[in-house]
Amino acid sequence: MKKRIAVLLSATVLTCALGIGPGATAAMAGGTEDASSGKTELVVGLSQDLDNSLDPYQITAAGTREVLFNVFEGLVKPDTDGNFVDAVASEHSISGDGRTYTFTLRDGVIFHNGETVTTDDVLYSFETCAQVATNTAVAGALSGIQDITAEGNKIIITLPEANSSFLSTVSSVSIIPKDYTDQATAPVGTGPYRFDSYSPQDKAVFLSNEDYYGGAPAISKITCRIYEDANALYTALDAGTLDMAFHLTLDQVNSLSNGYEVIEGEMNLVQALYLNNARPPFDDERVRQALCYAIDVDGLLDLTEDGHGAKLGSSVYPSFTRYFDDSLVDAYPYDPEKAAQLLEEAGASGLSFTIKVPSNYGPHVDTASVIVEMLSAAGINADIQKVEWSTWLSDVYQGRDFDATVIGFDAAYLSPDALLQRWVSTDPSNMISYHNAEYDAAIEKAQHTSDDGKQVEAYKAAEKILSDTAANVYLQDLADFVVLNPEFTGYEFYPLYAVDFSKIHPAR
Repeated sequence: MKKRIAVLLSATVLTCALGIGPGATAAMAGGTEDASSGKTELVVGLSQDLDNSLDPYQITAAGTREVLFNVFEGLVKPDTDGNFVDAVASEHSISGDGRTYTFTLRDGVIFHNGETVTTDDVLYSFETCAQVATNTAVAGALSGIQDITAEGNKIIITLPEANSSFLSTVSSVSIIPKDYTDQATAPVGTGPYRFDSYSPQDKAVFLSNEDYYGGAPAISKITCRIYEDANALYTALDAGTLDMAFHLTLDQVNSLSNGYEVIEGEMNLVQALYLNNARPPFDDERVRQALCYAIDVDGLLDLTEDGHGAKLGSSVYPSFTRYFDDSLVDAYPYDPEKAAQLLEEAGASGLSFTIKVPSNYGPHVDTASVIVEMLSAAGINADIQKVEWSTWLSDVYQGRDFDATVIGFDAAYLSPDALLQRWVSTDPSNMISYHNAEYDAAIEKAQHTSDDGKQVEAYKAAEKILSDTAANVYLQDLADFVVLNPEFTGYEFYPLYAVDFSKIHPAR
């Protein structure tokens, strides 16, 4: 649920904080206005650079995906309540046996390059996504399609068996132009904003899609400025150089002095101390369990989020409602003595290890700092190594060169597969090298049952296996603090990692 926190100061204090005189214009304080169109520019601060490839099927970083949510759309897309609404399709239907999905292509949908979307583009998008997508859960679901054809303006997809999660898979297939070859550097989609330019480690610019079938958004230009130093981003925000920033820490929003509005929601990710299960001594389940007992998660939430976060016990966060198993959140009550006993049994007393954390993510750095203090009470010596985001991606995520890391994994689309598939033994995104045959079987059962109740049961069984084997030390779904210049309004949270600029509009 969204909450608004008032951070309002008098006009005199605001003027002094921004360092501007009483005659200054709105443009000097962040938001700028285009006199010819009457529309505005929104200047947004990003805490990490975008991926090297902006191709929607090659995106790996959640931060890139949440911004490009505004550029790409599927036949259907999620709304703020987690429902799937028609997008590039004008309507859809599902057969009584749950195996056949029929999508009617919306008339007159225009790609950002000026071309009209056709059924050939849709078929091309599904085929290409199945072949090259880095999201293996999506690619796997698409490769299992029995048949996909176009009949007139309709796309008909037949599955070998019913799958109640398939519509979420469809929502994750961005519709792109057939045979367009520059998606990596000049992405083209159908969304409310079109890509304009990108300068690595500097900024990305997006312009209003005047041909958008839902109507052009109110803000004509979105400029995303990149700050890989969290302090620099906060300074720019508090000075009024930026109109908007998200994923801020509670300390940062409590320290704001510029009168900007603070909106609280959920970040929709699984923050954990992720452990390299292939590296001794973390290949011993007892050592991983010891770390679970050695960290007071309730105390951690109080210290890092003042109790605002949601406690987790496995790799699914609360927005997944019926799939979320809240019985797991207290599976490892704080017990440093038991932690020490488990370490002694495993021959790992005096354990020392390094936690690599991306330096640009303040909430993860803060969490790691608290963890280090808590572990010391159980005789565990952990130190923090802050690394740049690009280094974290190459060395930790891809190279698997780490003992432990604090990070948050999001769901690329609204299916538990988006969170749980990555820990299957053979999945390329299994960065912790978790191998558990029972877990693999539970996921496969969930993915191949047509009974909705049994599917939920299988996913929850998989979550419990992750908890029982202490695959990671699960912590929280962080509270998400979004800060917005009061000249703008309309921001809404989604039940997944996404920022929808099209809902924002001038407050006046």
